[in-house]
Amino acid sequence: CAAGANKPVLTLFTKKPCPLCDEAKEVLEPYKRRFILQEVDITLPENSAWYEKYKYDIPVFHLNGKFLMKHRVDIQKFEDRLRKAELQS
Repeated sequence: CAAGANKPVLTLFTKKPCPLCDEAKEVLEPYKRRFILQEVDITLPENSAWYEKYKYDIPVFHLNGKFLMKHRVDIQKFEDRLRKAELQS
């Protein structure tokens, strides 16, 4: 779908299990049509650099490759940055 190509990409750095990540995804549920969610399991060998960086901080979110927030969803910040990203695409 060509429409999806211009959507901002929200990257969630996570691991299993991650109750806080599940909670964060629920908070973001109403927005899910506005971004592409990409989940990165930091426990996988190929993601060891992210594991070292974020092992005590998940969930961590990046929007279009830039750090956005960690631990909890800051909905104000998320809405603001998502709107800006949508305007740029």
